[in-house]
Amino acid sequence: MCAQKTKTNSASSIGSFQVFETAEFSSVPERILDKAAFAVYIRALLQNWRQGTVGCKGRAEVNFSNKKPWKQKGTGRARAGSARSPLWIGGGVTFGPQPRVRTLKVSKSHKRGVLNSLFWEYIQNGKIGALDWQINTDKPKTAEAVKALQAAQLHGKRVTLFLQPDDALHYASFVNIPNVTIVFFDDANAYSLVRGAHWIVLKKDVESFKKMVVAWN
Repeated sequence: MCAQKTKTNSASSIGSFQVFETAEFSSVPERILDKAAFAVYIRALLQNWRQGTVGCKGRAEVNFSNKKPWKQKGTGRARAGSARSPLWIGGGVTFGPQPRVRTLKVSKSHKRGVLNSLFWEYIQNGKIGALDWQINTDKPKTAEAVKALQAAQLHGKRVTLFLQPDDALHYASFVNIPNVTIVFFDDANAYSLVRGAHWIVLKKDVESFKKMVVAWN
């Protein structure tokens, strides 16, 4: 890790922040970022995250009688056949949206290639580092988490934080900080990763981070 970019805070047990060097990941081959592949991956993520529950009722589904409102002739009013007509207020919607499932598939090698390219882009620009900070109590401490980011000169900057899926304590400490996006090691995706200008990982999770990166070959 690069010692020149270490920040410390002696006011509390916040620890330090150290930027990773590319030499630490020499076993991970570098892939060139394909903008088209990245766009396809992002489009698939956004599409698959849609709930698909939007829907409206057609004329066969609205809660109106299908009885003819008035006789065809002799009333002076325009002819009408049903209160369910889309022309009537409260009538059915013509060709309205219906619940459906839309799924786009992206191959595993495609995903790994995009994630690998993003990793190398960030690490070569000095945007990935380890935060030596850990909660000493059994309760979340958002205020201490903010101090840790301030000590690392990352407060106010868009940050992607990697955590273990079962690390509820640190998750609760960072989740309410507006500029922090939390990503679990087993659920990394391109959309969440690019939301942060910096990637940080707690020092206790460095090995898990390296295993995750190696899997992106």
